[in-house]
Amino acid sequence: MKTVQDYIRTIPDFPHEGIMFRDVTTLFADPRGFRLAIDQLLHPYVGLQIDKVVGLEARGFILGGAIAHQLSVGFVPVRKAGKLPGKTISQAYTLEYGEAVVVLHDDAIQAGEKVLVVDDLLATGGTAEAGIKLIERLGGEIVSCAFVIDLPDLGGRKKLEAMGMDVTVLCAFEGE
Repeated sequence: MKTVQDYIRTIPDFPHEGIMFRDVTTLFADPRGFRLAIDQLLHPYVGLQIDKVVGLEARGFILGGAIAHQLSVGFVPVRKAGKLPGKTISQAYTLEYGEAVVVLHDDAIQAGEKVLVVDDLLATGGTAEAGIKLIERLGGEIVSCAFVIDLPDLGGRKKLEAMGMDVTVLCAFEGE
């Protein structure tokens, strides 16, 4: 029987030499693989109070939308700066070479709402940390953070757990 990891393609030297890119598009393209990933990401949260699923740009939208649908709750995107209309709040975070900014509509999460954060990959944890800070600034309470892939060598899981976050991952790949 195939695991989620079996559906993920590895592309060497992308986007830079020495990087082993973990490509989830092959997982998404396969109906069994995609269903397996959604079911496994969803399973720990069935029966818990969750009011919103927040997906992190951009593959988190695919996963988060499907999970929100299954839980019959709302979906909220955390986007790159300049991509959301209306009033937003922003959070900068550090990248390998520089800084990036993510935004969230200022009315997307209500104080006290229980939130599940979803993305495809947990590397350094910078994007997830920025999304968590946005949600918490609006008064949302993070139930958990769920990812398909963890790259433990980059320390993202440890960073999120040090922030008090519960973290679920479906598979891990060593290296970068």
